[in-house]
Amino acid sequence: MNILVTGCNGQLGTELQKIASAKHQWFFTDVDTLDICNKEAVEQCFVANQIDACINCAAYTAVDKAEDEPELATLINSFAPKVLADTCLRHNALLLHISTDYVFGGDANTPYKVDDPINPQSVYGSTKADGERLIRESGCNYMIVRTAWLYSSVGKNFVKTMLMLGDTKEEINVVADQKGCPTWAHDLAVALVALLNKNGKNEVHETFHFTNEGQITWHDFATAIMEIGGKTCKVNPITTDQYPTKAKRPAYSVLDLSKIKEYAGIEIPEWRESLVRCIEELKRKEIV
Repeated sequence: MNILVTGCNGQLGTELQKIASAKHQWFFTDVDTLDICNKEAVEQCFVANQIDACINCAAYTAVDKAEDEPELATLINSFAPKVLADTCLRHNALLLHISTDYVFGGDANTPYKVDDPINPQSVYGSTKADGERLIRESGCNYMIVRTAWLYSSVGKNFVKTMLMLGDTKEEINVVADQKGCPTWAHDLAVALVALLNKNGKNEVHETFHFTNEGQITWHDFATAIMEIGGKTCKVNPITTDQYPTKAKRPAYSVLDLSKIKEYAGIEIPEWRESLVRCIEELKRKEIV
């Protein structure tokens, strides 16, 4: 297949570049080479490269900033996915779109299944939910994959921030009453390729969830990062009320992974196992 990847310089796009096999022809683009809000530019890209599938890794992910920039968040998270979906429909191509746990209300106490009702609590969550809806309404072949707490050895993320603080602080405070599960971008990239290979060019209209296995709090995550990274910084548990943010965070956003495991026939690593591998990669890069 000829596969277009948007947002290729982000965490997930970078991992896809690492594992892209010669089985497919890959076209990696970012905002400087393809404006996915530009219908004509996207159409020209599909025609010129005979695109069979598009993995949309592009997103506005600054959760708090989105509260002040709803128009820009809407453009990237809602309008651009519609442009890609409409183009995929015209070319009988598959759209593999990345969404988020933030589409849910965060008030559950058991893992969210893919068909549970959504109830976004922030501008970011609402724009991602609208993006999902517009893709479904377009009539194109799609796989929407919701993920959460994404991190990798590139870009800005919680793991790299904690490791940096571990070098500069004796102690830090981290929220201990928000529960979810981290996702190593490498594992998500592997799962996306598995979905593509499983489905091929067949008709599909499906939503999946993918994170690493397990459920922890941000405090648990930060403590593990310090331990695995060899940092002596103490991590103190605090409540959400003690760490106010502009956008509301979900108190519980654990995602049920059973559907993607059955559909793609994959085993998903436990969160700590993948965290160890990522920190080892950072050490090899001499970032830690």
